[in-house]
Amino acid sequence: MTAWRGADLISIRDLGREEIEKVLDRAQTIRPDSSLLRGRVMASLFFEPSTRTQLSFATAMERLGGSVIGFSGVEGTSIQKGESLYDTIKMVERYADVIVIRHPLEGSARFAADVAQIPVINAGDGANQHPSQTLLDLFTIRRFCGRLDGLSIGMVGDLKYGRTVHSLATALTHFEGVKLRLISPPLLRMPPRILEEELRGKIEFEETEELELSDLDVVYMTRIQRERFPDVEEYERVKGAYILDLEACRQLKPEAIILHPLPRVGEIDPEVDRLPQAKYFEQAASGVPVRMALLSLILLG
Repeated sequence: MTAWRGADLISIRDLGREEIEKVLDRAQTIRPDSSLLRGRVMASLFFEPSTRTQLSFATAMERLGGSVIGFSGVEGTSIQKGESLYDTIKMVERYADVIVIRHPLEGSARFAADVAQIPVINAGDGANQHPSQTLLDLFTIRRFCGRLDGLSIGMVGDLKYGRTVHSLATALTHFEGVKLRLISPPLLRMPPRILEEELRGKIEFEETEELELSDLDVVYMTRIQRERFPDVEEYERVKGAYILDLEACRQLKPEAIILHPLPRVGEIDPEVDRLPQAKYFEQAASGVPVRMALLSLILLG
């Protein structure tokens, strides 16, 4: 990426360290300004359920003076009548200045960007990528750890289908001295494609089944996503594989932080919420300034 204005954001692979830090720096300083994006329209096309991503994008746009159109789920849209994704995008681009899309099919956001004449932001395409989530994850880590270089980060749970950990692991290769501990059941290991194409030779990593947290700076929990499993029996074998409770948290350094892209479905005991290391709700709140920064960069430069 050579310039932000008018650019698509489809994969974290599209960004280098300089582009990532520009977003984080803008997010750190941006404030609500009802004149900044006045008259601009964001189309929010969510073919899959969402709470944090959809609401934080809408909040970000409205805090900068823009407006939001779109849908959550396909009920009540022409997609129910058989309208193609191509036709939906070609229609929506005539109503909006930027499209934010979440879709269950991998590659759908890239397809939308190829079709549209306006910028497209990927809000999650299947088990593939979720770049704006990665940027808010990095923003949160930098905020509480004070840096992105030289950290030991543990990723726990569903590393096979979890698009958030795929994107984050890739982004972390741009930073010096980062060590990754990939903690998962054998069925849910990080895909070989990510390990070989994105990580190997660029970042130090280890794979393990043990919930060993004692030397980590960041613990990134994930839920085991039933909706991604082609086989329900496979899901039943691994659900509840890791539960972060108060006993497990005794391993943590006092300055460590716990993150989770949410929603959680039992993998973090609510008792953990009161610990000073628990930062996942602050992480979710980071979605607003980070997405304000993204929208301002893409629409204004």
